[in-house]
Amino acid sequence: MKQDILKKAGRLLFVALAVPSVAAAAPTHRRGHAPPAQVRPSPEPAPAAPASTEGLSTLHLTATLASNDAQPVRSGVVWRIFEERAQPDGSHKLVAQSEEAAPTLPLPDGAYVVHASYGLAGVTRRIVVEGRNISERVPLNAGGLKIVDMLGETKIPPQRLSISIYVPERGNSEAKLVLANARGDEIISLPEGSYHIVSTLLDTTQGAQGGNNATNSVVTADLKVPAGKLIEATLKHHAATMTLKLVKAPGGEALANTTFSVLTPGGDVIRELIGAFPSLVLAEGEYVAIARHEGKTFQNTFRVQSTKDADVEVIAKDAGPEVEPAQ
Repeated sequence: MKQDILKKAGRLLFVALAVPSVAAAAPTHRRGHAPPAQVRPSPEPAPAAPASTEGLSTLHLTATLASNDAQPVRSGVVWRIFEERAQPDGSHKLVAQSEEAAPTLPLPDGAYVVHASYGLAGVTRRIVVEGRNISERVPLNAGGLKIVDMLGETKIPPQRLSISIYVPERGNSEAKLVLANARGDEIISLPEGSYHIVSTLLDTTQGAQGGNNATNSVVTADLKVPAGKLIEATLKHHAATMTLKLVKAPGGEALANTTFSVLTPGGDVIRELIGAFPSLVLAEGEYVAIARHEGKTFQNTFRVQSTKDADVEVIAKDAGPEVEPAQ
């Protein structure tokens, strides 16, 4: 079965996986770290290919996603060949490099370390060239992950998401960050293993200073990526856009020059906003809106239902409830 995750070429065994919003953390065993510490690349660039290959042996390389795959990966692999013998500074000299899927490289006799990288996956292998041509098949032990975020029945655009991928440890689901800016709806190549996904919905509405602000709508998931397979994870956000207004009577005109604070029922501040009717995205739940206008403070409680965008009116009554400004 032909497979190529990064370029979507060939054929993959697709496995659909609906991921719950929150799942228990799991221990992991990650394979394919690259390059290993003992193979520190030399800062020198790779030498150009020799003008003549007379007297040199050749090393032919192919990669597969899993050890039992029959068909090689057809694109997306970067090969680097290092001398096994370390230089005085501890680095290893880079003698050849190729982005061909199946390169054939002329090499003099000697011991080498071959490193193949594929997205975030990487594998090293020791090769000895001794007067003969060698063909080496390298399993990458890699799979693919595609993250799809939904709000109700609508797919969330990638630019409205901040997605991080972690390798968890027992008792710590976010032990090691491996990708801080994963893009939704794209295939990410990863070493086989367990991962913890954190997806945060970004706010691009009026009142979201700076353009993109993280909201309190955060969805997490734990999953495993098998070698040679593509996992599609669907993460469902539950949020809505709320527009705040300070009015003298229900349905009245919004008062300008008003400062709003949105708090949880426990008093934690979610966002501070300024304007006649600023908007913000909030996760499903209950909140308190506090409005300050001309030295007076008013408040109202409200509830957010997923996908139900709504206005939140705070009534500015002289006899209305006044609270001390939040410190």
